[in-house]
Amino acid sequence: MNGKKTLAAAFLLLHALATPAQQVPKQVGDCIIREGTLCADLDLQGADLRGANLSNAQFSRTNLAGANLQGAKLDGANLTRVNLRSADLRGASLDDVELKGADLTEAKMGNAKLNGANLQNAFMHGVDARNAQLRGADFFLAEMEQSKLPDAKLQRANFRAANLSGASLAGANLRGADFTQANLTNADLRGANIDQANFERANTSGCMGCPGR
Repeated sequence: MNGKKTLAAAFLLLHALATPAQQVPKQVGDCIIREGTLCADLDLQGADLRGANLSNAQFSRTNLAGANLQGAKLDGANLTRVNLRSADLRGASLDDVELKGADLTEAKMGNAKLNGANLQNAFMHGVDARNAQLRGADFFLAEMEQSKLPDAKLQRANFRAANLSGASLAGANLRGADFTQANLTNADLRGANIDQANFERANTSGCMGCPGR
């Protein structure tokens, strides 16, 4: 009996070794997939970049609409004015990334890490970033209507003059966040930690969970 179990285990091990693991492509179009790569001004729409290490890469003005970047590493990358509409960034690491003016409309960013990210003037309508880590992120003048950030970690985030109309931040950690002059019309902050958050001159009409509401 033990001999049969040993033989079966050996067969399973050989099968696993013979099955190739999913490989990250070395090149997609004109873009070489590696850390620090230069892939600006390219059309990479729908590219499969799952798990790729693209830390400190240059992707400014590149079209990555619908791209699959699940679990990718983009820490410190330059994604200024990149098109990431409907892209999948779930579980990706984008700490200290530059996303100024980027189009993230309806992008999936659940459980992603964007601590210290620059999202000034970004278009984030309908983005789904539930449970994402966005500590110290800068959303100055970002368009975030109907965005979904429930349970996100947003301590000390800058939302000055951002448009968060209809956004969901329920259960989010907003300790020390700055909402000066932000539009929070019909937003949902129920259950959020707003300790030391600044709501000076913010529009909180219809906001659930905002101070005084």
